[in-house]
Amino acid sequence: MNLALRLPPSELTCPTSEDIQYANVNLLLCKPSARVSCFIKKDDVQPSSNYHKKNVNISCQLMHSHLEESFKRKKKLQVPLPLQKPDFVRTLLIDNYDSYTYNIYQELSVVNGVPPVVIQNDDWTWEELSHYLYEENAFDNIVISPGPGSPACPQDIGICLQLLCKCCDIPVLGVCLGHQALGYVHGAHIIHAPEPIHGRLSEIEHSGCQLFHGIPSGRNSGFKVVRYHSLVIDSETLPQVLIPIAWTSSSGTLPFVGPKDYNISNALGTQTEQDVFIDSFSPKAGNGTTRSPRVLMGIKHCTRPHYGVQFHPESVATCHGSQIFKNFRDITNEYWLRFKSSQSREKLAHSYAHMQVSKASRYCGDMHRSISSENSTVDQLNKVVNGHRHTVDNNAEMTRLEKFNIANGHCARTDRKCLKLKWRKFTHLASQVGGAKGIFVGLFGHEPENTFWLDSSSTEKGRARFSFMGGKGGSLWKQLTFRLSDQSDGCLKGGGFLSMANCKGSTETRFLEEGFFDFLNKELQSYHYDEKDYEGLPFDFHGGYVGYIGYNLKSECGVTSNRHKSKTPDACFFFADNLVAVDHKNDNVYILAIHEEGSSMTQWLDDVEEKLLNLNGPEIMGSEKQRPHPPTCSSQKAGFAAEKSKEQYIEDVKKCLDYIEDGESYELCLTTQMRKPIENLNTLGLYLHLRERNPAPYAAWLSFPKEDLCICCSSPERFLQLDRNDMLEAKPIKGTIARGATAEEDEQLKLKLQLSEKDQAENLMIVDLLRNDLGRVCDPGSVHVPRLMDVESYATVHTMVSTIRGKKRSDASAVDCVRAAFPGGSMTGAPKLRSMELLDSIESCSRGIYSGCIGFFSYNQTFDLNIVIRTVIIHDGEASIGAGGAIVSLSNPEDEYKEMILKTKAPAKAVIDFE
Repeated sequence: MNLALRLPPSELTCPTSEDIQYANVNLLLCKPSARVSCFIKKDDVQPSSNYHKKNVNISCQLMHSHLEESFKRKKKLQVPLPLQKPDFVRTLLIDNYDSYTYNIYQELSVVNGVPPVVIQNDDWTWEELSHYLYEENAFDNIVISPGPGSPACPQDIGICLQLLCKCCDIPVLGVCLGHQALGYVHGAHIIHAPEPIHGRLSEIEHSGCQLFHGIPSGRNSGFKVVRYHSLVIDSETLPQVLIPIAWTSSSGTLPFVGPKDYNISNALGTQTEQDVFIDSFSPKAGNGTTRSPRVLMGIKHCTRPHYGVQFHPESVATCHGSQIFKNFRDITNEYWLRFKSSQSREKLAHSYAHMQVSKASRYCGDMHRSISSENSTVDQLNKVVNGHRHTVDNNAEMTRLEKFNIANGHCARTDRKCLKLKWRKFTHLASQVGGAKGIFVGLFGHEPENTFWLDSSSTEKGRARFSFMGGKGGSLWKQLTFRLSDQSDGCLKGGGFLSMANCKGSTETRFLEEGFFDFLNKELQSYHYDEKDYEGLPFDFHGGYVGYIGYNLKSECGVTSNRHKSKTPDACFFFADNLVAVDHKNDNVYILAIHEEGSSMTQWLDDVEEKLLNLNGPEIMGSEKQRPHPPTCSSQKAGFAAEKSKEQYIEDVKKCLDYIEDGESYELCLTTQMRKPIENLNTLGLYLHLRERNPAPYAAWLSFPKEDLCICCSSPERFLQLDRNDMLEAKPIKGTIARGATAEEDEQLKLKLQLSEKDQAENLMIVDLLRNDLGRVCDPGSVHVPRLMDVESYATVHTMVSTIRGKKRSDASAVDCVRAAFPGGSMTGAPKLRSMELLDSIESCSRGIYSGCIGFFSYNQTFDLNIVIRTVIIHDGEASIGAGGAIVSLSNPEDEYKEMILKTKAPAKAVIDFE
């Protein structure tokens, strides 16, 4: 019998079994309309209660029902032994709205030989899930992902509890929240851990069961794992049907990088391994004192092929994580060898190759919309399982004739714009004309409007190489201004209004029902080009869209609401058909112009070439130094006013810590705004002053006079880049400390940052999050981390930076990649969706452009985008600066406030000094 989750309690029964003893409890059927914590809060408990904050019992409230499906499946599949082991394993991966699920996806794709199918925990009813498990026999095992919240809350765990209860004959592996759900469904209590552990490493001791085959155990064994959790299974309430298989010390955490890695003593006061691990797994320490109790890190069912691990085997810093997934694959194969014939497997192999219909993946864009969206999820999967795949794509396959015409420079389709590129190179010219600054001022003047400058003003150590600049230009130039509609505050796709101004000054406004990302995706895919046009160019921007995407466009990336409306447009872009590029490495200058096929566009190239060759670098730089600052009244010399007082900000940090302690988030990037009235300010002069004081590799200047908007950005952080070889790269920053007054102090502060367990935890959490985001759109097995937790030094701060790369899938577009990762995880926290919802409830104003991204989308679908930090936004007579920091379980509220102020120091001082 198949029971839907929506049946009333009176229709649910709790059968028993000879082998398994279940708690006689009822299913939590009520799904709250708004997210609420499943924990009892201290203020809600009467004095007579036995409540204790660190030992909150959440009793299992789940029915255990009908197992007929299991017996029918076994009878149907049972065949005589021996059988040959299969070449692939088909996994159903259930996503609990986590930000690490696609790291598991990437691991399983390689280990299993075929990618898993991903669904979110509320995508399917039990009838739908049962159909594919027991009628189609579509999956060999199930993996339940981590996620925020508690298994006691139906909204957090979805269908996973029914699955664990009913699917007794299918191998299941639960990770973190999935592990807790396995304990909870059989009657164990879920309680607060002795302390929240997020992004930190622990050594693990295990029982040697098959899940840990080939993996060492115990202290100094090398088996270190990453933990992200505030809740644990209470081992004292573990029922007899569940067997503990792994443990760690409650206080046993290690930094990813410690003093021993630098061969130095513990002079900085950091915690060493010896300080933590006298003997993590012994009940008595060497001095006879009792150590902290062990924390349960793994369980298995005594009769079912169900396993759970509290830690995260998919983390980049977990040792032997891939081996755990391989062992689970082997467990699965050995289990099914008793029941399933190789013939039945071969029959399903072809249809499985098409089973990539994940609602979770649909956030990534049109590449997953292979079937009409009006059909239900179960109808879609029925079609692909049975091989009836009908692709619906705005960019359907071209005919051979179309391909021939395009290859020969002729555009056969009327909906495609065939663009041609012309360019010229000037060797070793940049330094002769004053560098990028001299070129920009010389070509566009001191008060340029409708201009952009993607400025690599910090190029040392190979951080950046190219700068791009341009202004209102040729016949293809236009400006896009997008504002979300009020409806976007209440639903996933509220759409918005797009205003398009062309080079002749006329403006058209229309409503985009599907939103800005969808529009931009269609625009970019409407351009056709010949790769031969840009052969020889060492950079990837050849013309296209330049501008910014504001933080509130998160509403098009899975977040269901924006509590605060942005004062500035939510996205603003120029289509740049003419531009200048500067190669800082080789001192070369390039000028580029694109035009539609059939037209000629050499006049702009001729004019700019003449101007470039006649620029007088020393004269330009000298006149710039002599330019007086605009007069201002004394009242404007006042500093920036904070959106929140110090006391309010510290209280917000404490709220974040409470959410983290209750398992609602692993990390929350809390932000606020500083504001200051501005009048008669030369905005380009301000930007030139800022770039001189605080040069950065991903700096930018943008001027949108129609919106009364200028952006002066000195960001050191790359959000995401896609190059012409389809390689994606993200470079998140997490961990910041001020520079020292002396060389010795500066080196000590740099080392302090490198060895900080708190900053390492912040960085690691975001690295794993970005690996997940890239994993949505990258080839299986291609996502990697070439640089982890490097410390980079800038004019005012040291920062901890990591690099994540992956090979883009051929069916993913440039915009799909951005939508999969936006907003940048370093500005949200993890899990991303839940964290953004919580931050929306804590922060008192819109972030606007801050926390979004600035950069380009080239017409050939490459892009490079920064994270908008260390930035002055000048809009409607006001300068604003956003700043914040990642709140983790190790955060100190006072220190977090100081870090936030530190990050505003450079841009705020630039504004005040320039006045």
